[in-house]
Amino acid sequence: MNQIEQARALGQSIWLDNISRGMIASGELKSLIEKGVSGLTSNPTIFEKAIAGSRDYDQVLANPAVACKGAKEIYENLILEDIRSAADLLRPVYDRTGGEDGYASLEPDPDLAHDKAATVSEARRLFALLNRPNVMIKVPGTPEGIPAVRQLISEGININITLIFSLDAYRQVREAYLSGLEELARRGGDISKVASVASFFVSRVDTSVDALLEEEFRHGRTEMGQLLGKAAVANCKLAYQSFRTTFSSRRFARLRAKGARVQRVLWASTSTKNPKYPDLLYVESLVGRDTINTLPTKTLSDLLDHGKIRPALEEDPASAEKTMQDLDSAGINMEDVTDKLLDEGVKAFSNSLGKLLESIEVKRAEFLARGVAGASSTLGDTDAAVTATLTDLGLRDVVRRIWRKDHTVWKKDPAEISNRLGWLTVMGQMEDQETRIKDFVQEIRDAGFSHVVLLGMGGSSLGPEVARQTFGSTPGYPELIVLDSTVPARVRSVLKQLILPHTLFIVSSKSGGTVEPVSCYKYFRSKVEKVVGKDRAGRQFVAITDPDTALASLARADGFRHIFENPSDIGGRYSVLSYFGLVPMALAGIDVGRLLGRSQTMCQACASCVQLHDNPGAWLGAVLGTMALKKKDKLTLVTSPSVSGFALWVEQLVAESLGKQGQGMVPVAGEPLVKPEFYGTDRVFVYIRLQGDENSEYDKAIERLRSAGHPVVQYDLRDSYDLGAEFFRWEFATAVTGSILGVHPFDQPDVQRSKDMTGTLLQEYRKAGSFPRVESASSLSALLENSSPGSYFAIMAYFCQTPAVDEAFQSLRRRVLERYRIATTLGYGPRFLHSTGQLHKGGPNTGRFLQVTAARRSDVAIPGEPHSFGTLVDAQALGDLHALQQTGRKAARVQLESASAAAIRELAAEIK
Repeated sequence: MNQIEQARALGQSIWLDNISRGMIASGELKSLIEKGVSGLTSNPTIFEKAIAGSRDYDQVLANPAVACKGAKEIYENLILEDIRSAADLLRPVYDRTGGEDGYASLEPDPDLAHDKAATVSEARRLFALLNRPNVMIKVPGTPEGIPAVRQLISEGININITLIFSLDAYRQVREAYLSGLEELARRGGDISKVASVASFFVSRVDTSVDALLEEEFRHGRTEMGQLLGKAAVANCKLAYQSFRTTFSSRRFARLRAKGARVQRVLWASTSTKNPKYPDLLYVESLVGRDTINTLPTKTLSDLLDHGKIRPALEEDPASAEKTMQDLDSAGINMEDVTDKLLDEGVKAFSNSLGKLLESIEVKRAEFLARGVAGASSTLGDTDAAVTATLTDLGLRDVVRRIWRKDHTVWKKDPAEISNRLGWLTVMGQMEDQETRIKDFVQEIRDAGFSHVVLLGMGGSSLGPEVARQTFGSTPGYPELIVLDSTVPARVRSVLKQLILPHTLFIVSSKSGGTVEPVSCYKYFRSKVEKVVGKDRAGRQFVAITDPDTALASLARADGFRHIFENPSDIGGRYSVLSYFGLVPMALAGIDVGRLLGRSQTMCQACASCVQLHDNPGAWLGAVLGTMALKKKDKLTLVTSPSVSGFALWVEQLVAESLGKQGQGMVPVAGEPLVKPEFYGTDRVFVYIRLQGDENSEYDKAIERLRSAGHPVVQYDLRDSYDLGAEFFRWEFATAVTGSILGVHPFDQPDVQRSKDMTGTLLQEYRKAGSFPRVESASSLSALLENSSPGSYFAIMAYFCQTPAVDEAFQSLRRRVLERYRIATTLGYGPRFLHSTGQLHKGGPNTGRFLQVTAARRSDVAIPGEPHSFGTLVDAQALGDLHALQQTGRKAARVQLESASAAAIRELAAEIK
């Protein structure tokens, strides 16, 4: 007996809170019904992800007869067909249970939520159009919606009352149901044919209440911590007690005698939003007779994997009363909380519908203009091999297993896999935290901060850096600066840009102990304290880290303004769509809700029910994996100028995930474009093109590459917010590629090698007062001579990055590319140590590594440390050079007389 059946034995039905045409067509929904799922709920957000985020509906949208209709009419036709199909699959359940179960729910236009007459009219119309006895129309529990419920029940229409948060609203909902039945009975109607559920929303209550409690906690009221995560379940238990009272009353007994059904409580929004809480908190705590729990796909999967079923709703009802009393004593006004949640819920569904209609308009226009939208590719003689790879992925059921979080997709050992797959679903958690993030941003704006400086490395910094380069500064918001360097000149240059009393610093580290951001924190903390005083300095710092790290403890001890504790089951390079990426982006004025919406759309497109050829993440993963196996392992990223920063993020993701065990792909970001004949046969090109950007140079270059027979994949972005979709596409593709290559994409074993050597060198420096001497390379030719086809040249520059320095290094790359016809990469240290550093030491031994350093004019001290920033970066550079040499890599160092563009150009001139 599985967990769904165990719940059923205790009187609770499990419904699915999801729907898509792919789930229906693939048989996935039927399979879930066979496992015991006995109903289905939907809403505009779910349909937005299904329609905008998959190709399941493209054939319909591409039909000229459909495309000439309005977006809202197209949307309605699509969802009505899906709900009918789902209801038909559930009809045997409906018949077997005598109408108790087997329902599919549809939500009308949320913009009607505050119009009773329009709600009644729309519900009547949709119920008639669906023409199924086992469908329910959803009506929001607004002041206008509740009287509409009474009217509709009196007309014999099945109703799911949704967005119930407060006990008072739930009391009115029960009254509307009973009085509606009584009216129907007075008119001689058959009340036994009417079904209704009351959807009581759960997790969002904790999200809102916890935010208020945490604010009190930060102001010294430590007792508030005992109430965290308690409000939602307590609210539900009190609702359940009132449910039992109503439906055991004499009033309902008279209706029951005429065949009336109990209006069951349906627990909605039951996925856990706070990573500190158990993933099944709102499932296992809410099992009780005459209830329903509607679960998103992931939560349902978790239930079947490790759920523990017991009649928890009956347990300790007195504790629920006490929790509410304690909240009231703490100054938490639950009426205010639930009123706000209702308003936000209606707006969220309305926004989702608006986004969906916009997506339909865009897709329709694209189809009319150029047929089928999506990626374009010319893969040449590797096309058949990619098809074979997709077939193999299907035979191994790789995509479905990834979504099930099956670690054996990659390795038998679950270490650093089972606890690193949270990126698959974190967007949903973050959407639920959007209000919290926005409130924090408004707090910072109100406080008058002019700059936000992110102190982070690798996965903690590259996502925000992409956003900074892409979106720039939004008027009215602080300017975002990313500091991911220990080079003294870079640290000084950041300080010079700041007005310290009006600067907010984000210390960002998953582990909480990364040496670079910790060192930068010590430096800037001392500077801020000198300006505003020790007592006030903490208010200018924010931490983003995993729960219970040293950084989290430091932030509390040092009085940080805020701590964002990220879900711990996400690796750094997969964290861009979590707090690590979203909080800095939001502070810079980027609409993170819109970004998350695009990522959720792509997430839906990569679902297990989508055919592999149509699954954008699986298809790209198959291309990359096939190319790597065919020795076309130089992934050359060409981007429109406005989104050029995205290549840096992809570079880290691919290099650090796949570059190990002698396998991997070499991501080539920002390389100068040259004539096709200068590229070897080891290349695959991916062109990310932003619509409306100035692309003529790039378009012509890509067309020449296609004509020359190089494999090319092209993605057309509608606007910069499509990067949200691309973040997820590439994460999923990288995971699939790891399975093809047989490597573990979530660890970074060789990154630690450089860290360990850095630590050893710092210890030796403290004893000897100097580092071991390193001879400078006699010439570049000595390093590059006899470069075989398939080699690559990696420049590892320990410089302060400036436009002039970038341009000089680009001239060096161009000279090497055209002279030796090998791929070139450029990484600034120590940032690249957390990025391509893993590939350098763990990937294919085909690199020629040039470490470029320069004499320093001055240094910067790190308060409380025996070494300076200059000493630290010297140790990092030397440690990495030793690590490369110990792993048999061809590596050399060049020490320039100055860290200037002119010195770099002199170096480049050596290439003849």
